[in-house]
Amino acid sequence: MLIKQIMLGVIGLAGGMIVASGLLAFISTLGVVSDFAVRTGTGKRIHLYEKCLALGGVLGNIFYIYQFHLPFGVFLTPMFGVFSGIFVGAWTMALAEVLNIFPIYIRRIRLIKFIPYLICGIALGKALGSLIYFYLRF
Repeated sequence: MLIKQIMLGVIGLAGGMIVASGLLAFISTLGVVSDFAVRTGTGKRIHLYEKCLALGGVLGNIFYIYQFHLPFGVFLTPMFGVFSGIFVGAWTMALAEVLNIFPIYIRRIRLIKFIPYLICGIALGKALGSLIYFYLRF
């Protein structure tokens, strides 16, 4: 039984690392790290940024799989939320810069009149999906 648990842990950690490395490679390909370094004027520290990004991916997998309980969780949770928000915002900004095709596509198919309905549909779908997910999970 112990060997089975160890093997499941190793397989889970390896799978998570593969997915995380794919995401980190995608982020690097989009140029998010170099874009931040250029915008903040800290180009000399780009290697530190890349190392922190990789370390965050590895540690995120380890904490997700093994579910460590950190001391001072009440104080660290808001900090984690801020950093997660920054990461998601940066990710969204990078994808928005890369995907400049949306404005052209929207004009070509004459979707401008229906954009408010499209946005409401996306928001409702996201909210409904989240409710279903959390309802079935808990």
